[in-house]
Amino acid sequence: MGEEAKPGSVAAQARRSLFDGGVSALRGLLGRPLASYYLLISSAGLLLVIGLTMVFSATGPRDIADDGNAFAALAKQALFAAVGLAAFWVCQRLPARTFRALARPILGVAIALLLFLNGLNALAAVRGEKAVHLGPIQSDELWLHVGSFQLQPSEFVKIGLILWAADVISRKGPALTYWRELAMPLFPVVALLFILVGYKDLGTMLILLAIVVGVLWAAGVRMQVFASLFVAGLAGIGVLIAAAYYRFARLLTFFNPPTDCDLKDCYQGIQGRYAIDNGGWFGVGLGQGQLKWGWLPAADNDFIFAVIAEELGVIGCIVVLALFGVLAYTGLRIARRIDDPFRRLVAAALTTWLVAQALINIGGVVGLIPITGLPLPFISDGGSALVVTMAAIGMLASFARAEPDAARALHARPPARWVRLLWAPLPPLPSAPKASRSSASAGGRAARERAGVGGERRR
Repeated sequence: MGEEAKPGSVAAQARRSLFDGGVSALRGLLGRPLASYYLLISSAGLLLVIGLTMVFSATGPRDIADDGNAFAALAKQALFAAVGLAAFWVCQRLPARTFRALARPILGVAIALLLFLNGLNALAAVRGEKAVHLGPIQSDELWLHVGSFQLQPSEFVKIGLILWAADVISRKGPALTYWRELAMPLFPVVALLFILVGYKDLGTMLILLAIVVGVLWAAGVRMQVFASLFVAGLAGIGVLIAAAYYRFARLLTFFNPPTDCDLKDCYQGIQGRYAIDNGGWFGVGLGQGQLKWGWLPAADNDFIFAVIAEELGVIGCIVVLALFGVLAYTGLRIARRIDDPFRRLVAAALTTWLVAQALINIGGVVGLIPITGLPLPFISDGGSALVVTMAAIGMLASFARAEPDAARALHARPPARWVRLLWAPLPPLPSAPKASRSSASAGGRAARERAGVGGERRR
């Protein structure tokens, strides 16, 4: 019996040693100075490639039917991806002081665009028209059209709010524990944004609320503040749902879904679940999905995850979820490792935004939460969202290179000059720890005192 048990014990030890070796190798990789940077680049890059592929798959049949060109939507999305990569390149080269200087202008321009868009929408409602034309400018619910160019102001509000809130909170420092320090000017500006965005776009309002919660959590605000924000947020969401019948009807169909529905309030969700059921574990094959042929509304943006589920199956969905999980881990890792309070707050808020939007979109598609109409970051068709998302990744990349260990490693073995000119300059070296600075200053004072005593003796 002992001899028979020996092979089993040897195999168990081999499996254990193999597992321990894998864990040690993973820890070694994560312990490298630039691990955060490479994790961020690889996860975001793979999500972008998946997004371009799925946009082509979701829009190809429609484009062929419209004008015979299956690559029309892909070419447009690829152009926005190129602009987004340029925004990434610029943002990863900028220091923190530049982001702080740009915080107010970005938020101010975004608010001005929102006010202009809402004014045009109000004018259209008074006239009884769907849209208002002012020369080349046209309003369309959540978008501004300037000729052939389309812009969604609420996307720029997200990044403007993150930079501005992080700048305001990081300047307050220890005074942040007092309610009056939060009340002015943070809460009035956030309330204004909720009003400007929420009455037309409840999903974006939820993302703004998640951003505020994320930045306050990273700042270490007391739990009473979070409880108050939660209550106020629920109250605001309830008012917005009650004020619009279609939102209320969508909520009712979520809690009491019909088995068969051809109404607008539940049709999209049911078709999305049909696509998921049709995909199974391994999917029907890339480009072979059937529900996108006019059955699934918004297959190229809000419900593109249903196309992924139908064509790539559960395995494809797990890959997408895993990439977002890596992105979440990396963003929080950067926020935890960075020394500068402003960078830490921005990294935490950016991560909260991207992950919360992905979870809300996917949760709506699979039926876990009501549908909100939010795009899936990196993957859904849409120019403004993709460009702003890539700019956010550029900021996180800049902060990842500024981690203390990463900055020391880059300065110890700096890349070639042409690499720094074409890709990114060297980040600033981390400042000395406070204990070292205090001990150095104490040593300096002691030396001056000894010198003073010696001078007195000489006198």
